[in-house]
Amino acid sequence: MAYWLLKSEPNTWSWDDQVRETRTHWDGVRNYQASNNMKAMQAGDLAFFYHSVNEKRIVGIVRVVKEYYPDHTDESGRFGMVDVEAVKPVQKPVTLAQMKEDPRLEGLALLRQSRLSVVPVSEDHWQIICGLAGTEA
Repeated sequence: MAYWLLKSEPNTWSWDDQVRETRTHWDGVRNYQASNNMKAMQAGDLAFFYHSVNEKRIVGIVRVVKEYYPDHTDESGRFGMVDVEAVKPVQKPVTLAQMKEDPRLEGLALLRQSRLSVVPVSEDHWQIICGLAGTEA
């Protein structure tokens, strides 16, 4: 199993939206590196659901339930998407500031490539962040 972090603007698609829909496609990614990260996702992988823009915090966990396939919102046909389902909210949201301050998270892709909407998370970093969130890994 691999671990990931998926960013979403809460006014566009929030954790509450994800929970209400349970399962949805993660579409609209138009960055090649983020798209390549989605291509690497396997069914069963877990991802942090991260509210970007004003909140900048991890608020939940989702599971990949359908691997990479063409994104119906991309008229060029270059990009794809995956399907994810809500697993659970985190007990305590983990902010970007908290992650930046924690020396154990040095090298976390989110901190190195802050503009990417889909980034990998190592197993060690996953465990640390789950601990910060008060959520079982």
